[in-house]
Amino acid sequence: MAERVRLVFGHDGVATITLCHPPLNIYDLEMRDGLIEAITAIRDMPDVRCVVLAAEGKHFSAGADLSEFGTADSIFDARRIRWDRDPWLPLVNLGVPTLCALHGYALGSGLEMSLLCDLRIASTDAVLGLPETKLGMLPAAGGTQSLTAAIGPVAALSMVLSGRNVDAAEAQRLGIVCEVVHTDELDSRTAELAGQLARLDPAVARALRRCLRAANDLPLTEGLAVEQRCAQLIATASEAQPQTP
Repeated sequence: MAERVRLVFGHDGVATITLCHPPLNIYDLEMRDGLIEAITAIRDMPDVRCVVLAAEGKHFSAGADLSEFGTADSIFDARRIRWDRDPWLPLVNLGVPTLCALHGYALGSGLEMSLLCDLRIASTDAVLGLPETKLGMLPAAGGTQSLTAAIGPVAALSMVLSGRNVDAAEAQRLGIVCEVVHTDELDSRTAELAGQLARLDPAVARALRRCLRAANDLPLTEGLAVEQRCAQLIATASEAQPQTP
C-alpha cells in the first residue's frame, strides 16, 4: 500500500480507507495509486460489508496537487492523463455501501471523492467547495455529475459556477452531507453508522443502492421497473432460505 493511503479491514465487515498525507491530504499521483490499490483489495474481499473513506490530520483533502499539472503540456492534458487511471469509477462500482467522513477542508478532488460515496457525514468545522471554475477548469473528477445527483441541478450550478465554499450546516441543508456532528464525535459516529450499514443483508444493500441510483439515472417508469425486479429477487431469495423451526 502506498504511504499516502492506509487500508484496514475490521472484524465487523467494515473496511476503512484513510488518506495519510497531512496536513492538507493533497490528492497527488501517489495517493491516486494508493486509492486504486485499496479499492481493488476491497473489491476482492467477499467479507467486506461497508467501506469508510476518512482522513488523518486537520483536513480531509484540499484537492489536487496542481504542481503536478506542470509536467504535462497543459492543465487539460494533465487532467486527461489522470483520468486514464483514476479510482473514481472503481469506487462508484464497489458492491457495498460506502460512507465518507469529512472534516476541515474538503475541496476540489477531495469533495469529488466524497461525492462518489453513498453517504457523507461531516464535522462542524468542515468546509466544502469546488473551486476549479476560478482556475479556469471544470471539476472533472466527477464533480459536475455527482454534485448534481446529490443536490439537484439548480443548487449544483450555483455552487460550481461561483466556486464558493459552504460550511457544514449549509452542506447539510443542501443535501451534500446527511449529518453534521461535533469534531470530537466524528470518528465514533462514523463507526456507528458504518456498523449499521455493515449489518444490512448484503443482497438487500445491493438492491437498495441499485434502486436509489436508478431514481437518478432513469425515467420514472424504468426506475419503478428496476424497483419491482429487485423486490421480487429479494422476496424469492427470502422464500428460498430454510425456515428456522
